[in-house]
Amino acid sequence: MRVVMFGYQTWGHRTLKALLESEHDVVLVVTHPRSEHAYEKIWSDSVADLAEEHGIPVLIRNRPDDDELLRRLEEAAPDIIVANNWRTWIPPRIYTLPKHGTLNIHDSLLPKYAGFSPLIWALVNGESEVGVTAHLMDEVLDAGDIVRQEAVAVGPTDTATDLFHRTVDLIAPVTVGALDLIAGGRTEFTKQDRSQASFFHKRAEEDIRIDWGWPADALERLVRAQSAPYPAAFTHHRGRRLEILAAVVSEGRYGGTPGRIFYREGDGVVIVAGADARTGRNHGLAVTRVRTEDGRELAATEYFTTMGGYLTGGP
Repeated sequence: MRVVMFGYQTWGHRTLKALLESEHDVVLVVTHPRSEHAYEKIWSDSVADLAEEHGIPVLIRNRPDDDELLRRLEEAAPDIIVANNWRTWIPPRIYTLPKHGTLNIHDSLLPKYAGFSPLIWALVNGESEVGVTAHLMDEVLDAGDIVRQEAVAVGPTDTATDLFHRTVDLIAPVTVGALDLIAGGRTEFTKQDRSQASFFHKRAEEDIRIDWGWPADALERLVRAQSAPYPAAFTHHRGRRLEILAAVVSEGRYGGTPGRIFYREGDGVVIVAGADARTGRNHGLAVTRVRTEDGRELAATEYFTTMGGYLTGGP
């Protein structure tokens, strides 16, 4: 099939690479301009560079809604559009233009975790598996019929970085497998159960600020979800920003006020956690490694030289 590809960052790069290695013919690539946004500088392999290396025409757009783009698409005469990590709305006149419509590749197990940063949100929420879905685009974002979907398990110590590497390897088989089904004449696919749908926003600074009212297991997952190269989860100590690089749920149960720097346990320093910490029934978060405002990385037992005081949401 003749394919036009819309994509950005490493997700788009892997999709284009898979298409180039398949029997399908990529005739045009549309991608976003480079961005200085913190999350868009991560996993930023260039779709444009890969396309140009293979002599494929490239259009750079923030939004795909201009008449020139429509004209170029009509001239390219694709059988299908394939999109992955396209960051803005694609209008109906674009996604319905090819005879087979538009196949979107999304890094979640739809219908859950539509929208942005699905791996991070899924890890924070304690999901047991994550994955990649190829679905046909319709008027509702990430809601069209599922053509192919594959999952991988989430382990007890996995970080978002681990899950990224595991799911990005699913892009090729999911994308090419879905295209082969469509090229082979399949027209009926799996409807999404909209009662199970969830939709998440982009990650921002406020989303990585630690709320000590959360239970310790959720905080431990937040720390793993914000693994390097993502910006680390942070709190404040004595008016200064303190990043939490590694932590585990404490073995003991600790009572008091959320955020209290309380007790050394093993290689960590336990911080009281949970909205109902006053009951004394909660585990705490045993912080094991931190990074200070001036960039020093330290074992928590080296940083917290005395117990007492509080970690807070702001200076």
